Amino acid sequence: MTIAKWLGCAALGAAGLLMTTTAQAENIKIGVMLPFSGVNADLGDVQVKAIDLYMKLHGKDIAPHTVELIKREEGPPSGANAKTVATELITRDKVNLILGVIFSPSAIAMAPVMTQAKIPFVMTNAGTAWITNLSPYIVRFSFSMWHPAYAMGQYAAKDMKCKTAAMGYTDFPPGKDSTDAFKTAFEKNGGKITDSIPMGNPAQVPDMAPFFQRVKDAKPDCFYVFIPSGNHASAVVKTYGELGLRQAGIKLIGPMDVAPYSKLQPMGDAAVGVIVTSSYANSLNNPVNKEFVKAWHEAYGADNYPDFMSAAAWDAMHATFQTIKKLNGKFTGAQFVDALKNWSGEGPRGHVSIDPQTRDIVQDEYVLEVVKTAAGKLDLKQIGKVAQVKDQCKALKVGRCGEAPK
Repeated sequence: MTIAKWLGCAALGAAGLLMTTTAQAENIKIGVMLPFSGVNADLGDVQVKAIDLYMKLHGKDIAPHTVELIKREEGPPSGANAKTVATELITRDKVNLILGVIFSPSAIAMAPVMTQAKIPFVMTNAGTAWITNLSPYIVRFSFSMWHPAYAMGQYAAKDMKCKTAAMGYTDFPPGKDSTDAFKTAFEKNGGKITDSIPMGNPAQVPDMAPFFQRVKDAKPDCFYVFIPSGNHASAVVKTYGELGLRQAGIKLIGPMDVAPYSKLQPMGDAAVGVIVTSSYANSLNNPVNKEFVKAWHEAYGADNYPDFMSAAAWDAMHATFQTIKKLNGKFTGAQFVDALKNWSGEGPRGHVSIDPQTRDIVQDEYVLEVVKTAAGKLDLKQIGKVAQVKDQCKALKVGRCGEAPK
């Protein structure tokens, strides 16, 4: 064979190899559903920042495959738009999976769509415990309301020595779920619930003063509050300070939604002493979190902080990328879920995994107190920990958590 012929054959072989390689490369479309506008846009912002940061730092980790994010507005907390948006992402945009949402009603409305389309739904926030029972295609990377609330009920009764507690909650499924979980653990450990107060809906921040005055007049040891974080949290802490509940001897406690990093500094001294349970704190001493916080500040500024929702979104992206790589970019919805529900790894929260029986997160829950640092800034100081917590709602088969998964 002449050199010219050999070079020609080599060129054809190389071209064929290139075509084969190109054919093997997959572009994975991920629909991202979050609130990008309105009163709850800040909740979407803390998650999309984590998603975008992960893409910036790790977007090429699954080469030769690529990931394309298609971002869509989740809509109001009622879930009214979510089913339509999910359907459009699947039928029009041809996404391979959907990642998001903030609100439980959105996830509940989407569940039958995901089942019918056989498309994976990687949940990054919605916390109503029984959501994962609604579709075999849902895998949750955030928390069930029972994760932090049950841990707080136990801690408040045993460690804080609260004998009585009032509860206040935003009146939608996660609020009822959260207070049910707190009540179950608090009473199990000898505490008594004195009042349970619905405090408006998640669509708008209500005037908190009447609710807090009612609690102040009743004088319980602790006031457990659940709200959908963000601007609601700012209103809770502001009212707690203005009405002098701390001076009246009433401790403000709740899940991490009450003291998110995104709102912590503007809360001021009124937040000092508030105690929350959370799967995440900026100060967690693990290698992944140190790199995560460093990269976050470099990307978004020294005064911008990731929070528990950011950490959940980061872990969801990390697990999604690892699963795409494991399956070499080609998968059915069932194959993706089967791989994802057996996933475990290290993230900003520490060691996290998915319980294959429930498709729910297993993670540490940290007890955190808001403190003022020597530099005059507010921070969350770890004062306790409950290791590798599973969703107790399903473990105890409470209410709809006891229903067989669909």
